[in-house]
Amino acid sequence: MKFATYHDGSRDGQLWVVSRDLTRAMPATGIAPSLLSAIEDWDRVSQPLASLYGRLNAGEEPFATRFEPHRCLAPLPRAPQWLDASAFLNHGRLMDKAFDNPPNPEFETIPLIYQGASDDFRGPLADVEFPDDALFIDMEGEFGVILSDVPMGTTAEQATAHIRLLVQINDWSLRALGPREMRAGFGFLQTKPSTAFAPVAITPDELGAHWENGRVKLSLHVEINAREVGRARGDEMHFSFSELIAHCACTRRLTAGTIIGSGTVSNADRAAGSSCISEIRVIELLDQGAARTPFLTWGDRVWMEARMPDGFAPFGIIDQSVVRA
Repeated sequence: MKFATYHDGSRDGQLWVVSRDLTRAMPATGIAPSLLSAIEDWDRVSQPLASLYGRLNAGEEPFATRFEPHRCLAPLPRAPQWLDASAFLNHGRLMDKAFDNPPNPEFETIPLIYQGASDDFRGPLADVEFPDDALFIDMEGEFGVILSDVPMGTTAEQATAHIRLLVQINDWSLRALGPREMRAGFGFLQTKPSTAFAPVAITPDELGAHWENGRVKLSLHVEINAREVGRARGDEMHFSFSELIAHCACTRRLTAGTIIGSGTVSNADRAAGSSCISEIRVIELLDQGAARTPFLTWGDRVWMEARMPDGFAPFGIIDQSVVRA
């Protein structure tokens, strides 16, 4: 199934079911008012939603309308919790080189995850406001999962059953603030402004063989000002989403609607490019002796699209401009 959230004046928006080819849509009227309510009541509403989805794809819904991404908020405009990992070790290794961090003996065995703000997620086509472009504005292309209730102590083997939906993410970052907050030891706050999402959340079965072992095995194409800078694949995710869920649920329960992000999609093959500017700059520093690619400034445009092998984008497109707050 595929879902989007249209702006209707409420905080959580209105749930719409979207056709498989992202051309048609229908409101989930009488089933669930919002995606968050659907996730919280999944056992009751999933079958009616699946029936509506089937009729929509079969062309049997006479009142279906054209899918309109410009009406979309984030699939979940707000969520109970947002946890973001750094599950692509190539990215982590490059960042360690950039910050001259000492080797971490647990780097490959314990995932790095921080808890971010989940009260103000941004839509796929919304301009993104920042207070100052001297804060080194950066994007980060990621994949993510939306969960059902997860009991404390859930194992990685059990965790897959709690994944309800997959999402595509742009986790905006302010790199000038990161080193100070990391040194402080309490984690990110100002470094991480509101995160943005592609318009469509999908059930894992929509990817077929491209969802495997808790990983989204698609290429994530990233452009800055219409110039492609990355097309890294999700295959190289070191820790699977199932392992990330188990790590997060080790000492606490996770509430339905919790979102876990993969961290920046990153491949060891330099030909795949990068999903964030910081990684581009580190590679330039290592290969050319100096970082040349600037961070983002007013009017810059970031575009992201995860693609199937045939070029279809199952999550839709993130297309955002950077503006002054």
